[in-house]
Amino acid sequence: MVNKVINFHKQPPQSRALTNAITVPCVLCVNFHESSIDVLVMRCCWLADGVGIDINHKWDRKVRRTKPKSLDVYLRLLVKLYRFLYRRTHKKFNKIVMRRLFMSRTNLPPISLARVAKLVKLRSEKGKNPIAVVIGTVTNDDRKLNIPKLRVCALRVTEKARARILKNGGKIYSFDQLALLAPTGKNTVLMQGARTAREAFTHFGRAPGVPHSNTRPYVQSKGRKYEKARGRRSSCGFKN
Repeated sequence: MVNKVINFHKQPPQSRALTNAITVPCVLCVNFHESSIDVLVMRCCWLADGVGIDINHKWDRKVRRTKPKSLDVYLRLLVKLYRFLYRRTHKKFNKIVMRRLFMSRTNLPPISLARVAKLVKLRSEKGKNPIAVVIGTVTNDDRKLNIPKLRVCALRVTEKARARILKNGGKIYSFDQLALLAPTGKNTVLMQGARTAREAFTHFGRAPGVPHSNTRPYVQSKGRKYEKARGRRSSCGFKN
């Protein structure tokens, strides 16, 4: 058995993609043993510039908005304002407000006046009256009889909700006024409505009719002849 160390430079053929030749210095240990030759690569180092790996760009796309789709100049000015505030203050509050200002309408659900009053009471410190910040619409809730003195900043407040807030000594601010009152988000309560409250979400989930499913079916009508058999009575498979 003879051990022999061979040093050589291997140069791959030229291609149009590579303008410069790539030099591959290799150190090989060759074991000569009768009829078999085992070649073990001990060291291989690429020295040429521009040599890399193929990256899979399949998942590079980022599906999110970076600016509003609306052409409303006032909304775009608010985005410009809070983009400036976040760049200067680096506060998470300004980043969230900026991001929600250009969200789709399904991601900006309305919130009721009763919910606003409840969240302000839960999250406010003792002796302070924070500003409720809603990037969306504040609606009236007739079930709430007594409305406390609230300070609300929202993109839109319905007519009845506005009247009830002002009648009880509250105030309603716009987002440009909020930028002057609380540029860092201090003494504010950021809130939003339930995004899954839409009727469309009642149809999502397990297939309608299967056991333990509360999903609403896309049914034409609720009469005697429509989806009243399997899954609706014990004599037809099961009763959900």
